[in-house]
This record gives sequence, C-alpha cells and structure tokens, in this order.
Amino acid sequence: MAKPRRGDSLELVIDDLAFGGEGVGRVNGYVVFVRGAVPGDRVRAKLVDARSRFGRAVIESIATPSPDRVEPPCPYFGRCGGCRLQHLAYPAQLAFKEKQVRDCLERIGGLGAFELRPILPAPEPYGYRNKMEFTITRPSQATHGGGGLADPARLTQATHGGGGLADPPRLTQATHGGGGLADPPRLTQATHGGGGLADPAPTVVGLHQADRYDVVLDIERCLLQSETMNALLDLFRREIRARGLSVYDVAASAGLLRFVSLREGHHTGEAMVNIVATTPDVETLTPLAEGLARRVPATASVVLNVNAKKASVAVGTEEHLLLGRDHIRASLGGLSFQVSANSFFQTNAAQAERLFAVVEDACSLSGTETVLDLYAGTGVISLLLARRCRWVYGIEVAAAAIADAVRNARTNGIENCTFLAGEVRHVLPTLMRDGVRAEVVVADPPRAGFHPKALHALVALGPGRLVYVSCNPATLARDLRALVGEGYRLEWVQPVDMFPQTPHIEAVARLRRAP
Repeated sequence: MAKPRRGDSLELVIDDLAFGGEGVGRVNGYVVFVRGAVPGDRVRAKLVDARSRFGRAVIESIATPSPDRVEPPCPYFGRCGGCRLQHLAYPAQLAFKEKQVRDCLERIGGLGAFELRPILPAPEPYGYRNKMEFTITRPSQATHGGGGLADPARLTQATHGGGGLADPPRLTQATHGGGGLADPPRLTQATHGGGGLADPAPTVVGLHQADRYDVVLDIERCLLQSETMNALLDLFRREIRARGLSVYDVAASAGLLRFVSLREGHHTGEAMVNIVATTPDVETLTPLAEGLARRVPATASVVLNVNAKKASVAVGTEEHLLLGRDHIRASLGGLSFQVSANSFFQTNAAQAERLFAVVEDACSLSGTETVLDLYAGTGVISLLLARRCRWVYGIEVAAAAIADAVRNARTNGIENCTFLAGEVRHVLPTLMRDGVRAEVVVADPPRAGFHPKALHALVALGPGRLVYVSCNPATLARDLRALVGEGYRLEWVQPVDMFPQTPHIEAVARLRRAP
C-alpha cells in the first residue's frame, strides 16, 4: 500500500507515546506522531507533515477515547508550551516515563541485567514549581485567554464522531468535578480581591505558545506554581498596567519591561520577584516593588536585573535591589539555603528531597570517604553528603553557582567541602594530578550528559561507587554503556518524576566498579 501523503485523513489507533509526549499511531508500518493523542485513543487525524519514515498529524476527531484520557484542568492547555500531559491520567504518565527510561537503557544503552525500580511519583502533581519565568510583551505580540489555537487534547465525548472543539476558557465547575477554573479573560473583581482594571489594550504577562516563540499567551494563573506565586503574578500584571509602565519592543529596541521571574522558598514561604528590564530605572520600579510587598506579605525580595541586549533572556548583566534582601531562604533536607535571583535551585523542592534521599542511600557512606560531586550547581548534594563523609569536592562551571555553594556551606556551618569553578573535563584531571582520590563520585550532568573528556577522566579516577543523576534517559543510557564497557557494573536505576504534566523524567543510577 502507498505511503500516506500530506493532507490525507487517517484512522489511527494510538499505541504509544513519543519522548516529547506526542501520541504514536501506525498505518501499515508507517509511524505517525499525533499531538494531543494518548495511548488507547482511536482517532481520525489529518497528516500535516509526511516524511520518508514518519509523519505528523493533527486530530480531527476522537472516535473512542482512551480510558487514561482526562479533562485537562488548565484553560491554556494545548496552547501553552509549558505542559504536554495534562490530558493523561497521572498513573499513566508515570507508566509512560518509567517505560521511557527502560526503553532507552535497553535500546540505546544495550544494558543487560539490572534492577529498574518502580518510578517515584511526585507527592503533588500540581502546584509544585517554586520558580517560573514570564514574558512581558505588548498585545500585538500576544494571544489572550479566549483566542489561540484549537486544542486537540480537549476533544470531548460530545465531539466524538465529528463535532467541534470544547472551548478551553469556558470549562465549568461540572467539568472539573465541582472546583473549576474561572474563565481567564472574565476574572472578576472578586477574583482579584477587589479592584480590577479596565484596559482596552492591556500589557501581557505570560508564557510562550507551544511551538511559537513569537506568540505569548496572557496567563492569569498557572497551575504548576503555588497560590502565593499566582497572587504575585496577578498583582504584578495589574500594577504595571495601572502605572502605565512601558514594555520592551524588539523591533524598536525601546521600552522598559522584559520579563518577570517569581520564586518561593521551600518550607519558608518567602517569595522573590525578579524584574528584568532594559535600564536600571530603580526610581520607577521601587514603588512597584513596595506595592507588591504591601499586598503579598510573603514578598521578601524584589530585585531588578538589567538586560539591555537584544538577546531574549531573563538574566541581567547587573542587579539592583528594589526591596528587602537580595535573596530568599529555602530549606531542603534539613539544611538552609540562600537563593538569589539568578542561582539554580531545584524547582520541585519537595520531590528533590526524595531524589536526594535516593542519592544519599546510593552512596552508602560510612563517614570516612572522600566524595566528588561533579556538576555540583549550588552545592545542594555536596552539603547533604558532607554530613556523612570525610570531605566533598564540588565542581561546577558557573562561578555564580560556586559563590552560592560557598555561601550555603557557611550558612550551615559545614567546613568539609571544597568548591571549584570550571569544567569537569578540566578540573577533574587537575585534582587527580594534585593527588586527590575519591571512593564515591556523584554526577548530575546537564541534558547533554558527560563530555567525552570528562567521562575519560572519571574512568581514570576509578571510584569504587558511582551515582549518576540524569535528566535525560537517552544520554544516561549512552554514558552508562560507556561506563559498563570500562569495567563498571550497573546495579539499579531509580526513575523519579520531578515534573508532572510534562514528558521530562529524572533517574538515579548506581554503579559499582567490578573487582
């Protein structure tokens, strides 16, 4: 039978999920990726991209919904680029992620006998993020809550067999089993605690539309962040509109506001607002900071980061304190951390505590070991392990993160840590030449995994125990295959769901050097 062509309408049974969260169907062996489809769906989909080995399609109608399909609670789902799996029941999300780890280890890694432990679910599938970044833009560059793209994942039973699309912004209480979300464009004064602004062309504060970096959705409330952060988001939007503050225009290279980043301290509840603007206009923005702190008492820090460059990044070249401290405090694993505007900290701290408990257990420390923490970030793992070993060396390429790590060690009275700035592939060989040896190595590399030279240096070091924390099953599998080839034995892998409603998955692997 001939390969399907672009524009063809296909009947598909979805039997899998791809790594990015798209449904996978097949027509006579030809693979079709369908955004918004989930395993168990029987759909009619239009082929919009036909390549030699695979195609991509969009849902026209759902003939039979999967038993794992649920109604997404977020009115922006399907248009916002943040979440991809809200329409899939959480137990099915966990099964998909666990299978993803297994498939990568077996197919990419070619790994044989090892224990794949059951995935560790997140205690809270919503409201878990303690940091979010929002783009500030003009209405011409944005899509408001009621507009945007049709959402294939919201095809309801009423539409099966050829009807239309459910209207995301008008989800009712009945849809959500009694709770429900108000329609974002129609949030009332009562919703905002009084007041409210009538603005015919309001400034937009939101997230980028899926697959469209040039379009920003005006997000009234994000279900992945806490209620305190949502209150700050709402108040910030209303304050900048009321004050008529200008917004950066890319084409004209003019305007003040670019981004706002919100953070909340784990176990402390302290909140930070980081405003990214084109100039250090402290005089204009200080009253805004004071207004936020008056209305949201948890606000402990408001800072201004200045980014005058055209690069669209929410990081500044200089920082000015507008209100409170230049950091907020957070607690994790019984330790206290100072978190600054541009420092990295686990965005799901509640689940991170469980992840780090797995790491501690995997290290099997007796108190006499020297530990190397590669890709140490702000030193969270280093400081947690320092309580149970002789000495820890943490290596991290970002100098700002190293400064945070040193400060956090001092805050907690921990003196058996040394933090070194630089790339692992350069610093690790230098440590070895200086005579440093380690019985245990913990590595938490970026999504790209180990640099080949860093992996070579690790093998040359030859620690007895190696604990690998990964945010990318594909590069984990690649690196584990190399380590096993160099004489290490993979004992077990523990998947950990750090980011519910998204396809992302973390995993902890424990290896031991063969005698």
